[in-house]
Amino acid sequence: MPAQTDSQTERTPQPTAAPHRNPTRWAVLAVICLAQLTVLLDNTVLTVAIPSLTSEMGASTADVQWMINAYSLVQAGLLLTAGNAADRYGRKKMLVTGLALFGLGSLAAGLAQSTGQLIAARAGMGVGGALLMTTTLAVIVQVFDDEERPRAIGLWGAVSSLGFAAGPLIGGALLNHFWWGSIFLINLPVAVFGLLAVLKWVPESKNPSGDRPDVPGAILSTIGMTGVVFAIISGPGHGWTSGRVLLSGAIGLVTLAAFALWERRCPYPMLDMHFFRNSRFVGAVSGGILVAFGMGGSFFLLTQHLQLVLGYDPLQTGLRMTPLALVIVVLNLTGVGARLLPKVGTPLAIAGGMGLLAGGLAAIATLGAHGYGGMLLGLILMGCGIALSMPAMANAIMSAIPPEKAGVGAGVNGTLQECGNGLGVAVLGAVLNSRFAALVPAVAAGAGSLPAALSHARTPADRAAIADAFATGVQTSQLVGAAAVLAGGALAAVLLRRAERRQQAGA
Repeated sequence: MPAQTDSQTERTPQPTAAPHRNPTRWAVLAVICLAQLTVLLDNTVLTVAIPSLTSEMGASTADVQWMINAYSLVQAGLLLTAGNAADRYGRKKMLVTGLALFGLGSLAAGLAQSTGQLIAARAGMGVGGALLMTTTLAVIVQVFDDEERPRAIGLWGAVSSLGFAAGPLIGGALLNHFWWGSIFLINLPVAVFGLLAVLKWVPESKNPSGDRPDVPGAILSTIGMTGVVFAIISGPGHGWTSGRVLLSGAIGLVTLAAFALWERRCPYPMLDMHFFRNSRFVGAVSGGILVAFGMGGSFFLLTQHLQLVLGYDPLQTGLRMTPLALVIVVLNLTGVGARLLPKVGTPLAIAGGMGLLAGGLAAIATLGAHGYGGMLLGLILMGCGIALSMPAMANAIMSAIPPEKAGVGAGVNGTLQECGNGLGVAVLGAVLNSRFAALVPAVAAGAGSLPAALSHARTPADRAAIADAFATGVQTSQLVGAAAVLAGGALAAVLLRRAERRQQAGA
């Protein structure tokens, strides 16, 4: 592919209403949001089934970790490849394929008789999930014009938040009445309905240029992303200096570097590296990573804060985190973010949203240390920030990439979320552990977790000191996450504003 000039890569389509809009576009959005919801529910629903799997299948701790991680690991590793396949072979075809694979994987998981079978089924579901996550966003770009796209992406994002919050609640309700396999079999009617609806309503679209498949690029990106994500997942449990973490991380980074070099020289690249000359694209990418970093890390810390510091059980914890998702859903369903975006502009929308997200994290750290009231305020601020910034960033990424590469753009967006979430958990978890180890009293020195430290306590004073050390560690980690998100908002706004000025000067 010939190299693009800076002026070419900075060119961004202006919002214009298409003269002939797809009459079934909102039905298409409902269908792909349903598919997206199913994928995201499966990211969180399994967590509530861990006790049942441990007792009924005799799953070890390592088995449970692989049941959870096999899905996200395969999904993250295949996102770019899945997006490229959707662009080349047809987004509708890949959406149908993804739904079929996800449904078959869910059936196999629900009927699994051993931990090995369940892990394999979860990996198969991850393949379907990668196809669904990329094609749903790519179809939105194809079906909606520039004027309606921000609202459509906002609704798509609202479904993502709803999936995160509803997973533990739906899983808990099913497990109260049925066996653990029900949390997978519930996906089957959704997959069948989604297949029929996609075949009827979703139009086919693909890259008209018919580029040759970039097989080496697909192999390198899959190996590289899998290595990096595996290192991020394994780090907290095995130690960041352990052999498996260092080896997998090194393999992933070296392979991704080889991928970048190959894509620069390949005449038909799956990811055109010239996109990274576009400051609009780079700004949205930077902001997306740090928002996902703050969200992933904060959710990891919130569950520990609510359960280990404030003493709520898992169901109570899920219910108390629900306001965050509800705020995002309400604001996106009412189109608040979509209406504000053309008025304030993308840079200000992203900076303001990430500022609210950082303020929410800081409020939880300072006001929610000893009660839920202050935490509720922080959750509401976080919801407002995510509802404003996430659709703006997704729209910025997708509008900076040619429409014929929409699948790859969706793969980039999904990859950022996976890596950002993993890094947030890893980095903020490391801050928590470091601070806790520094403050824990001598009687529990060397304990790697709060329960382990409490088991060494000899007096009520020891227990109180250990609990205070953990609460302080959580607070410090949340403040670090707030600072990272705030810095990301400023960086993204500067880069996006610079891109807009270049575009105006060129015009």
